Amino acid sequence: MTPETDEIAQTEVAPAAAPPEGVRVWDLPVRLFHWLLVLLIVSLWITAIRGWMTVHYIAGVSTLVLVLFRVTWGFFGSTTARFSDFLAGPRHVLAYLRGLRGGEDQRHAGHNPAGGWMVLTFLLLILAQATIGLFANDEFAFKGPFAEWISGKRSDLLTRIHVFLFDAILVCIWLHLCAITFYVKVKRDDLVRPMLNGSRTAAQVPKGQRLEFAPARRALFLLLAVTIVIVLLIVNARRMFE
Repeated sequence: MTPETDEIAQTEVAPAAAPPEGVRVWDLPVRLFHWLLVLLIVSLWITAIRGWMTVHYIAGVSTLVLVLFRVTWGFFGSTTARFSDFLAGPRHVLAYLRGLRGGEDQRHAGHNPAGGWMVLTFLLLILAQATIGLFANDEFAFKGPFAEWISGKRSDLLTRIHVFLFDAILVCIWLHLCAITFYVKVKRDDLVRPMLNGSRTAAQVPKGQRLEFAPARRALFLLLAVTIVIVLLIVNARRMFE
């Protein structure tokens, strides 16, 4: 076995018949990211409503780290995790939507062209919301670690934007759930199960497509690197105003 094949596991969808759930499409880092993000968004919603700002802050920083990891994984991760795999140009997106309306057989191992842009929208919204939260305040006693870097008025403005962005994220979540329901009920394509077990049926994946899976240690390294950078930034920011 060469070093290259030892470094990256590869899967090729054979033209011949395959087991019903025999085609691996999602790696473990992507699946863990997806479900951890769901839990964090729910916790952010609950803690904001309850006013549990310390827990809200911890969940917010955790969300920031998680999303930044996903962004890096979009460049250095497995095939279906990479932006280059699922971000298509406007013509491809429109062609996909027309085909969807016309009932064409369109297969994608990972995100389809429309879903890919929804993923990017989610990432950008959550990244902006979590970052702005570092400059926000709760109008009482709690302030983000970077709130002292700016004036009170600007912190208040960013706090309002922080709240607005979360509402926008909730709208996107609703659209996402509607899309999932449409695919399950109309297209007979279950998008949830593959995000749990990592596999899709052979009929749902383009024949002959070659998928590469990055090693788990790469994901752990990237996650650790992102965590260290964010923690150092926050700790040093607090020390500057102590």
